[in-house]
Amino acid sequence: MADDGLNIYDEIEIEDMTFDPAVQIYTYPCPCGDRFEIAIDDLRDGEEIAVCPSCSLMIRVIFDVV
Repeated sequence: MADDGLNIYDEIEIEDMTFDPAVQIYTYPCPCGDRFEIAIDDLRDGEEIAVCPSCSLMIRVIFDVV
């Protein structure tokens, strides 16, 4: 997998993330105190990078496509 020059903080299994069905977003705690976020539609579109809206950190979400 190419990172396309991205600085990935960590790789997280989707099972370790929290899903909010009201907004259809997976979240995971960020070291800055906020949360990494990625929408379920982005995952379906092949996106695998979750970003933190408060800092520059990013994580790669590990999941199986079904």
